[in-house]
Amino acid sequence: MNRRKFITRSIQASALTAVPFQSNFAQTSPNLVSENTKVLPKKLKKGDTVGLIAPGYALSAKALENAITNVKAMGFVPYHTPRIVGNFGYFSNTDKARVEDLHEMFLNPDIDAIFCARGGYGCTRILKDINFDYIQQNPKILLGFSDITALVNSIYQKTNIITFHGPVGTTLNNDFNRTQLEKIICNTQNSIPLETETFTASQTIADSTFEQYVISDGIATGKLAGGNLSLLAAMTGTDFEVDYTDKIAFIEEIDEDPYRVDRMLTQLLDSKTFKHAKGVVFGVFKGCDDPERRNSFSLKEVILDRIKPMNIPAIYGYSIGHIDNNITLPVGINAKLNTNNFSLELLENSVS
Repeated sequence: MNRRKFITRSIQASALTAVPFQSNFAQTSPNLVSENTKVLPKKLKKGDTVGLIAPGYALSAKALENAITNVKAMGFVPYHTPRIVGNFGYFSNTDKARVEDLHEMFLNPDIDAIFCARGGYGCTRILKDINFDYIQQNPKILLGFSDITALVNSIYQKTNIITFHGPVGTTLNNDFNRTQLEKIICNTQNSIPLETETFTASQTIADSTFEQYVISDGIATGKLAGGNLSLLAAMTGTDFEVDYTDKIAFIEEIDEDPYRVDRMLTQLLDSKTFKHAKGVVFGVFKGCDDPERRNSFSLKEVILDRIKPMNIPAIYGYSIGHIDNNITLPVGINAKLNTNNFSLELLENSVS
């Protein structure tokens, strides 16, 4: 899918003994996943060690160096294992090695948080092999977006550990992304407004996908869940399907024609729980309103047609996903959506 176009544009190695791998793991203790008990990872402070992983696509040496530089610029100490550059076809390494890397970062007591260095396809392939008990017993910040949608939602649903949909290592390259991330993962304040960039008239004229608008008016509160539309659709009907019941769903996408967006939104609407969401926040669907075929609906027409009949508060154009300024959203944390002032606010702290 076309997300790879964006991602393509877009400490030192030392490993512990390899964590045992067993196919079809997907373990977690049933009594640890009550919806009423969220698990907050420990907040980060300057000097803490951040483990970098590439659970999906291959990572070039230059991209890895960029991720390392960005982590250092935030005052953290980057660490990665040799598995991050295994380059197995279009993946960073084999499924087995990528799972082992994820396990090791959670099990290693010297690692304080885990940032995905990049996205790209691959995370859904390894979900069934993850030992969620390892993660449950060692809660840590996990950060990423795009294909990492599969990890942040699955880990939250299997363990109730709050995870973070936000920039990857290679996109922590501007003050907006760093500031918004630090505000959430380095502080324990209860109320945090989630900022969005306000796009100029010239931007929206040049690219209609940057237009910000209200789909349906209202105020909604609920836990955050969501991510990249292609991943959310791909997970529908699987053991890792996202539960949107009473949630504020946030959705982003890049480089998909309107008919494809239509198809994926329709799939969500036909799923068991999306119809029970409390609100919807769309990011900027950059590159999704330039169809090559004639007689196409516009992206805005598709979104209004599919979402407005839900009759729940919904907006389009927040700074989420495959754009330069990408806010961090903690999956599982209660938030308030107010379409009257086009705002999204966290109502509780995401770290301890």
